[in-house]
Amino acid sequence: MCLINLHYNDHPTYKLIIAANRDEFYQRPTASAHFWKDEPNILAGRDLVEMGTWLGISRQGRFAALTNFRNPKLNEAAKISRGEIVRQYLASNTPTAEFLEELKITRNNYAGYNIIFGNADELFHFNNILDEENRIGEGTHALSNHTLDTPWPKVRRGKKMLHDYVIGNSKIETDALFKIISNAEIADDKELPQTGVGIELERMLSPLFIKMPEYGTRSSTVLLVDHQNHVTFAERTYVKGELLKEETFSFQLN
Repeated sequence: MCLINLHYNDHPTYKLIIAANRDEFYQRPTASAHFWKDEPNILAGRDLVEMGTWLGISRQGRFAALTNFRNPKLNEAAKISRGEIVRQYLASNTPTAEFLEELKITRNNYAGYNIIFGNADELFHFNNILDEENRIGEGTHALSNHTLDTPWPKVRRGKKMLHDYVIGNSKIETDALFKIISNAEIADDKELPQTGVGIELERMLSPLFIKMPEYGTRSSTVLLVDHQNHVTFAERTYVKGELLKEETFSFQLN
């Protein structure tokens, strides 16, 4: 997962609005969003290599989404899969504050990551490299591959587009949110971060929606939780930038 845009606790209809993209190598085996057979309360896509996930929600309303922390200088060999963290949170009944403390203890077991987790009434962010935690406040936020609300071009653009849309509309359309996160505009060189991957790769990674020869946006997810605790979860999956399918799930939280 490379970009999570969210609007939280500041809308007349919805407590939580998520519009997110997962970027990954095209050859990595992946299952699209579904309720898992081995964890029937979890709705999420699934990495079929490590069997974890990048974003999901449970029937009880537990939500988690993860991005990698971009720093090629970090030694990330032989680490536990980061997608396991999301799976663990969604499958458990551990109180969110207690789970945060567990993340601090185990943070060196994993390659660099950010995670947003909680429910529509209480959300937290944690970064294991910076050992940084945040209780997420109301309003619009975005997370890419550094930390929460880092002003990278895609973060600024995604936040503004999402904020402008949700503030101006009491009824939120999933198509409008998908349009936001399909933005493929490349940032100007002067705006690019310097994360150690080189200027050409920084350019290719700068859009909200990424399309490269071997790597890019594999799926986009829109998640809405309204004030009556009704969930709408829509996912679009892509093959090399071309839409493969779209599926929508709707259910009431337990």
